[in-house]
Amino acid sequence: MDQIKYPILTEKTIGLLEKNQYSFNVDINSNKTEIKKWIELFFKVQVISINSHRLPKKKKKIGIIKGYAVQYKRMIIKLKSGYSIPLFSSK
Repeated sequence: MDQIKYPILTEKTIGLLEKNQYSFNVDINSNKTEIKKWIELFFKVQVISINSHRLPKKKKKIGIIKGYAVQYKRMIIKLKSGYSIPLFSSK
């Protein structure tokens, strides 16, 4: 489960929740079949499709040291109707 980093909650992704689509940042080396297997096992849902894209690199500068921020891959997961993923814990 280390491959799935965290869910993305922005205005655009909240709009996708109405279409039963969820957006997650995942490890850069993971692929669609691995993520589909993990989502189906962990959340006990059925995945219809997965779209993925890599975000552009962001430059970072700390003092005189230049580099790039940690890069993730973003996956949009569409679930079969009737299934949902709880994004917030009920503590």
